[in-house]
Amino acid sequence: MVDNKMFCFQCEQTAACTACTGAAGVCGKPFDVAFAQDELTGALVGLSRTELAAGKRSNRADQLIVDGLFTCITNVNFDKAAVDAITAQVRDEKNRLAAEAGVEPVEDLPLGGVWSDNEDIRSLKSLILFGIRGMAAYAYHARVLGKTDDAVDAFFVKALAALATESSVDVLLPLTLEVGEVNLKCMALLDSANTGAYGTPVPTEVPLTIEPGPFIVVSGHDLLDLQMILEQTEGTGVNVYTHGEMLPAHGYPELKKYPQLKGNFGTAWQNQQKEFKDIPAPVVFTTNCLMPPRPSYKDRVYTTELVAFPELVHIDEDANGKKDFSAVIKQAQELGGYTEAQELTGINGGHKVTTGFSHGAVLGIADKIIDAVKQGAIKHFFVVGGCDGARPGRNYYTEFVEQTPADSVVLTVACGKFRFNDLDLGTIGGIPRILDVGQCNDAYGAVQIATALAEAFNCGVNDLPLSFVLSWYEQKAVCVLLTLLHLGIKNIKLGPTLPAFVSPNVLNILVENYGIGPIGDASEDLAQMLA
Repeated sequence: MVDNKMFCFQCEQTAACTACTGAAGVCGKPFDVAFAQDELTGALVGLSRTELAAGKRSNRADQLIVDGLFTCITNVNFDKAAVDAITAQVRDEKNRLAAEAGVEPVEDLPLGGVWSDNEDIRSLKSLILFGIRGMAAYAYHARVLGKTDDAVDAFFVKALAALATESSVDVLLPLTLEVGEVNLKCMALLDSANTGAYGTPVPTEVPLTIEPGPFIVVSGHDLLDLQMILEQTEGTGVNVYTHGEMLPAHGYPELKKYPQLKGNFGTAWQNQQKEFKDIPAPVVFTTNCLMPPRPSYKDRVYTTELVAFPELVHIDEDANGKKDFSAVIKQAQELGGYTEAQELTGINGGHKVTTGFSHGAVLGIADKIIDAVKQGAIKHFFVVGGCDGARPGRNYYTEFVEQTPADSVVLTVACGKFRFNDLDLGTIGGIPRILDVGQCNDAYGAVQIATALAEAFNCGVNDLPLSFVLSWYEQKAVCVLLTLLHLGIKNIKLGPTLPAFVSPNVLNILVENYGIGPIGDASEDLAQMLA
């Protein structure tokens, strides 16, 4: 931090497509919070290197590394005090481990040195750091459901230490792809945690209408928080609506059994300041993507988990891992909700969306899909999804999906689907042409579907009539992209802009080896994929 100026280029909306370097980021993060997050990251590097020097890890260190990395994702934590508190805990654990092992604690890494490094080294280290930040979000959600993986936790240590100890492209490039390899394990871990707790998602039609009466809107990704809210709203007369990446929750049998889980409110995260204006209900943010709340609804926003914003009410868990949402329920009852039904719509005017096409659900009808391909009813598959965002140009994804031919199927994941998931594209032999596979972590499901199709037709994934068209915004999209590259997926179209932290030389490597390229004109890109 110099003269109250930050340096941050980890997300897609970064200023001028280069970096946020002023007193605050485009996301609303103040410079002091950005600096505190850099300091936290440096402390995590010091902890990881100390663990390697001590020759041992601890459960507490594993937890702090995941928490610390997740805290630094865009739109998670805007509270300097909360970030500083985690940093202090990281340093305490580092010193404890060092003393226990009889070694000297390794100093924190000043992150400014990474940002000012040779541009290719900086580029690869950024891909590694931002990738493991995204992976940490998935590890966090799996952990709250009781699932961990020692290999994943060990890799966080390895990758963080490399930020300080490695300066060779020959070392850092393979490590970058290893992020993708380990993230595949992490997404599988979270998939197992979610389905183990809530069942295999099933196709479910979700209304966008808000019924009269008190209600709560639940945003983010954490299904356990939603479950606790549903349990605590039983018999209260308070309905519950999902928002953003929480939409796929409607497909899980153990969540959809609650009659007060009514539908979905609004669209993707970047529209919340407009959609939450004057809303007569409280909103709970379980994870990203929180935007600085405006005065018109700030008094009705609650945070939990690692999400934090100054002056907002934060709901912590007790010693047994339970949370008390009674204050949220009480406010919902006092506000009363709408007196008449509100006929909300998606971006394209649709009144309903469908979710729940997990890999389990889709593979359950694999024979039907394979027959449709063999008979020529389905001639192409598109994976269109990723993070949504505010930058102009994202209407490309709507235009692209609208123009896909009637004999094609669109698989979609993450909040990018809100650009087109309310479109009615019809069906092919009873199979909907838009299949919502789930949250961003459910890119694992899309990979499983693609792999199953390749096996069925005895070919490689790249030999299938399958095209990937992805949108990115934050760090979870980075780790998903690295996973696809690890799997050898080629000719991915990425937009609306290419990452500012990818140097020309590193981009050339990705183009030459994987054919990755920027989105262009929707019609021209589509024609190229179908050629």
